[in-house]
Amino acid sequence: MSELYELFSQHPRISTDTRRIEPDSIFFALRGDTFDGNRFVAEALEKGAAYAVSDDPQVAASDERQRIVLVDDTLKALQDLARCHRRALGIPILAISGSNGKTTTKELVSRVLAERFEVYATRGNLNNHIGVPLTLLAMTRDTEFGVVEMGASACGELALLASVAEPNYGILTNIGLAHLEGFGGPEGVRRGKGELFDFLAANGGHAFVPADDEILTGMAAERDSLAAEYYSASLADGIENHLEGSYNRFNIAAAVAVGRYFDVPDERIRHAIAGYVPDNNRSQRIGTSRNTLVADCYNANPSSMRASVGNFLAEPLEERQRRVLILGDMLELGDWSEREHAAIIEMAAQAPEAELLLVGPEFAKAYDGLAEKPANVTLCPTRDDLISLLKVSPVEHSLVLVKGSHGMGLEQALEAL
Repeated sequence: MSELYELFSQHPRISTDTRRIEPDSIFFALRGDTFDGNRFVAEALEKGAAYAVSDDPQVAASDERQRIVLVDDTLKALQDLARCHRRALGIPILAISGSNGKTTTKELVSRVLAERFEVYATRGNLNNHIGVPLTLLAMTRDTEFGVVEMGASACGELALLASVAEPNYGILTNIGLAHLEGFGGPEGVRRGKGELFDFLAANGGHAFVPADDEILTGMAAERDSLAAEYYSASLADGIENHLEGSYNRFNIAAAVAVGRYFDVPDERIRHAIAGYVPDNNRSQRIGTSRNTLVADCYNANPSSMRASVGNFLAEPLEERQRRVLILGDMLELGDWSEREHAAIIEMAAQAPEAELLLVGPEFAKAYDGLAEKPANVTLCPTRDDLISLLKVSPVEHSLVLVKGSHGMGLEQALEAL
């Protein structure tokens, strides 16, 4: 690893995709279910990569062998290099995970900390076993504070990410019904997300814990050696922001708590939070020529769906304005899927003035299984069927919630609204 880190010190850029090769970078030939980066090593070098890292002995023995580093496992080498770089930097790292609100909290926290530190935070949602190492390796000697988002869909994944990033601080936003299939149920979610607290407790780390959340306060209390800073959702009261939904006050409160802990002045905390405008269809309010949209279609699970629907149904309507909910399937729920989709239908249908457009086979199956079927529901088998329906029967002068798992692609229907 010392040899590879020496090369990285001389060429501190990482590439993993030959379609986007950074000049003078190190190309890591990663493998996946449907691809093998080793096949593209020669192309990467031709396109400007200085070196390539491969776990294929035949590739490493090619004519370009002087520029190829042979390792046992390319992904593990990437993770080990990231850990080595993190240790060399020696800066504080704050890890953020949870079932909902990770990215929003990451954006808020990083902006607040940037009022005092040179901060590097996860770009987009590069929060998995590849994204976390890439995030760490993008930090430079000028970086004073790292904010790393960590996603997980099964037990053991968060423990791995924590072992790579070695965070000093951590936030779990909440424990909800996300990735139930991978975690094996609600208790698996609790256990898997708790791996961040486990790492912090074992390594003298510090957790920021929402005092209003009984599950998270209980999880913190179970770990005697975990240093915890408790904060209340009331920290968000009176702070100007551009986020939709009362549930976002918990994300705002986390950013305030972190800012105060690191001595960011309150006026700078307020300035940072007020300056954040969400994008990528995360809790975005969009005005079109015909409707007002609440676009929250980047992702969805039962917990976030309940929060969004509940908040949306409580929002007052303008005169003669309709209320329309366009809800797409929540993916990766396994055996819990029909029950959770049915619960969302029953919740949304309680508002008699609301119109429901349900998209996807999971919602259709749940609707068919209801003993009493709400009359205000229209089923659309696919996103394309939804778009076709909106063209034939346009939605106008309406307040419209659009929410579903990212894999449903509901953002492509926004133009029809």
